[in-house]
Amino acid sequence: MRRNAPVEFSLPSFGSCPLTMWFRNLQIFRLTSDWAYSTDSLSAALHKGLFHGCGATDRVARGWVPPRGEGELVFSLEHQQLIALGIEQKLLPASVVRQYAQTKLAEIEAAQGYKPGRKQSREVIDQVEAELLPRAFVKRGLTYVWIDPVNRWLLVDASSSTRADEVMEHLKLSLGELPVTLIKTQIAPATAMTQWLAAGHAPGNFTIDRDCELQAAAEERAAVRYVRHNLDSDEVRSHIASGKSATRLALTWNDRVSFVLTEQLQIKRLAFLDLLKEDAERQAENADDLFAANFTLMCGELAQLLGHLLEVLGGEGE
Repeated sequence: MRRNAPVEFSLPSFGSCPLTMWFRNLQIFRLTSDWAYSTDSLSAALHKGLFHGCGATDRVARGWVPPRGEGELVFSLEHQQLIALGIEQKLLPASVVRQYAQTKLAEIEAAQGYKPGRKQSREVIDQVEAELLPRAFVKRGLTYVWIDPVNRWLLVDASSSTRADEVMEHLKLSLGELPVTLIKTQIAPATAMTQWLAAGHAPGNFTIDRDCELQAAAEERAAVRYVRHNLDSDEVRSHIASGKSATRLALTWNDRVSFVLTEQLQIKRLAFLDLLKEDAERQAENADDLFAANFTLMCGELAQLLGHLLEVLGGEGE
């Protein structure tokens, strides 16, 4: 495949085309007042960063693909938008490169009568890597982004801030700007989670589940992790009294959505009540309907959850 030849807009090449749309993680951003992208203008901007796949010597390639596997780059429904960044990565372990390079270096040593120096060895390793890259296995994946212009949210379905940063960087390249900021709250998530654990309950429509992580502020950062454990206990409160604070806490909102909140205001391990998914399935007559129903329900639930989460964290800070 030539470097600049676009791949087909077909998500099966990235994995099975999704029939449902339920995010598993949330990296949370706030749209600023400068965000003024309609579905059409956003789609036009994303065409500047289409996915083209890895060239022969590329290790990784990123670009926008249609979220449904075909059609437009922006899936839009009831003022909510969904986009997807396709990522292709060549899998070439360093151990494989070293194995081939050692064989070549041994041949060079035999031919010239002395061991290759550092510079020559580096050149051989680079040459071997360039020769192996076109034959390397390719791994593909998708990262979804939900944009809510109504409530001014931008949510990346990524488990790590590193992956979210990759998405945001590509979005900035496509838009030429990035009118987006990180969310800051009046009460730090770690402070709030620690207070909830000490009190034995969370405020509002939130309830504490059975997983958490407590960490000391001292240099060694001693940590205690509880999994499937009763957190309303003297043992947990003893750790808090000794100076540890909560860095992760499993919660359920409104008996409908469970998740883990982190000290960086990230949401992980999102799980939606089965009844919500059953509601979507009852509304759907085909795969497209199911995708749309799931997306609509997810947006509605998460918009409410995030609004309530900001409330119990004291609202947004400066």
